Amino acid sequence: MIFRKTVFLVFVLHFFLFSSCSSKNEIEEEIVEEDSLDEIDNPENTIIYADIDFSNWKVTLPVDENNNGSPDEYRPSDLINGGYRALKAVQPFMYDEISDSSIVFYTFPSQSTANSSYSRTELRELIVPSNSKINWTLETGGTMKGKLKMMEISKDNSSSREYHRTIVMQIHGILSITDKNRLGVSSNNGPPLIKMTWIDGDLWVYKKSLVNENTTGDDLLDVSNATWKDEKYNMGTVGFDEFEFRITASKGKIELQLNNNTPYIFEDISLAKWPFENYFKAGNYLSTTQSGAFSRLKYYNLKVTH
Repeated sequence: MIFRKTVFLVFVLHFFLFSSCSSKNEIEEEIVEEDSLDEIDNPENTIIYADIDFSNWKVTLPVDENNNGSPDEYRPSDLINGGYRALKAVQPFMYDEISDSSIVFYTFPSQSTANSSYSRTELRELIVPSNSKINWTLETGGTMKGKLKMMEISKDNSSSREYHRTIVMQIHGILSITDKNRLGVSSNNGPPLIKMTWIDGDLWVYKKSLVNENTTGDDLLDVSNATWKDEKYNMGTVGFDEFEFRITASKGKIELQLNNNTPYIFEDISLAKWPFENYFKAGNYLSTTQSGAFSRLKYYNLKVTH
């Protein structure tokens, strides 16, 4: 009888020990599986870059390293798929800041384009990546939206402003190839329709309007201040903080929105008569030639739709 009780107790003891070990192993296996999933979902070395697809953008730099008399430019084929990261000439002026998934645009007064005195590190939209002659009309329309931030900019000691100014977004006009050939002119340059300009922490819009709203025909194609003047409006204060901005263009209408504020709308006869084709621009276009001036701006994302 004593022997049977002893055997029974030993059996029970083994049963509980086995059950305990099995449960422990199951728990440990579950923990290992969870840790493995975490490693897959959140790899430690993953780098998230700014959300900008360069497939339809070229960049203009403030230097002329190839000594051709014009600012250096790199086309979409040079920039896409992180290609800009391998271009030593681009790196001082357009580079990643991986700490906050942004891309920095740095510029200073140096080389300028034929129709400007100012330097830039700026993107120019190319609807067809290999052909800058193909652009869009207000009737076609388009939207550009970006999240950006002014990092630092030089002090302006030659005016009443505290800092120098820089243009961060544009809709730029351009003479259509049809009109250029018809008029027999050498340049297809047009005026900027919209310039979003950072001035002492405020975001100002400069919009082209007719000096005389009765102007018609080929007289509308004159790019001088005698035909087109700037109308301006303060969209609000952004300072050195992140902000989102959207430009939506359509026939006879421009809608501008800062963050989630109520959109500001231009809808007038000047827009209805706007005779130029257009392209979007985004980046850092410093509006000074003062020695020692500079500006550093970053974009977190940038998207264009048509």
